Amino acid sequence: MSDTIDLTGDGGVLKTIVRHAKPDAIAPSESLPLVDVHYEGILADTGEVFDTTREDNTVFTFEVGKGSVIKAWDVVLRTMKVGEVAKITCMPEYAYGSAGSPPEVPPDAILIFEVELVTCRPRRGASLSSVSDERARLEELKKQREVAAATKEEEKKRREEAKAAAAARIQAKLEAKKGQGKGKGKGK
Repeated sequence: MSDTIDLTGDGGVLKTIVRHAKPDAIAPSESLPLVDVHYEGILADTGEVFDTTREDNTVFTFEVGKGSVIKAWDVVLRTMKVGEVAKITCMPEYAYGSAGSPPEVPPDAILIFEVELVTCRPRRGASLSSVSDERARLEELKKQREVAAATKEEEKKRREEAKAAAAARIQAKLEAKKGQGKGKGKGK
């Protein structure tokens, strides 16, 4: 597990990375503000799960930065990449606070969420250039991965060839020694 990061500077939103994203993973941005997440919400005091998408394997979709979710999520999701799983501890002022909390969540509750960022995508009606730019970027990443895989395969092949050559040299030396030993024994 990673270290805990205070994202708000006042202890209001604490993030601990449970699983890192791949280095080339995308993150929410102006051109990719819609996110899909899996999550589980837990009351810190009791450990009780009060909300989850895990039971029915659904995703929760929202636009980052629009205030459609609790403040903590808008703060945290900006720091995440697709594939990342984070444990988020939210103080009440960054969670539901006194307004709009579900009945099972006390207004002054400290909440813990385990959130997985599943996807980022453009909002409907987004300019085609931003979508095509993202497709081009993803194609470039795919090409880079293919080149890296080919390079890795080439290195593996070279290692196998070097091993085979070394084994052949050792076998030749052993055969030569066997031949020398038989020759000496016959001469006596």
